Amino acid sequence: MPSTLKRSPEKAQDTYAETLDSAVEQYGDGERAHRTAFSSVKHSFEKVGDHWEPKAKKGPSDAKAAGGRDSKAKTAEGVDANASKKHLMELAKRLDISGRSRMTKAELVDALQKANERSTRKARSK
Repeated sequence: MPSTLKRSPEKAQDTYAETLDSAVEQYGDGERAHRTAFSSVKHSFEKVGDHWEPKAKKGPSDAKAAGGRDSKAKTAEGVDANASKKHLMELAKRLDISGRSRMTKAELVDALQKANERSTRKARSK
């Protein structure tokens, strides 16, 4: 189980584990099965710092998730890029991202991704 999920609610862990089991049966144990499991998690959860939290509204979190496996779109790496700018601003405030009040929605998504990466690195180094 990935460390970010170990620090997340049990429902997120269960979603990942159940989807991974099913994906391993279909695709074999490998990267595709793990990507499928994370995709399932990102449908109901968003990454906030070093863990996953339930989203207010279920659905694809970014253009990559909406487009599927063959999509050329970029992933937002767990940030719910489809959320409102207000929601993204609230998360940026929680993660103490400076300059957030002047950021566009796309800049907020990028800043949240970077803040999440920093938080995860810090949690893993403990």
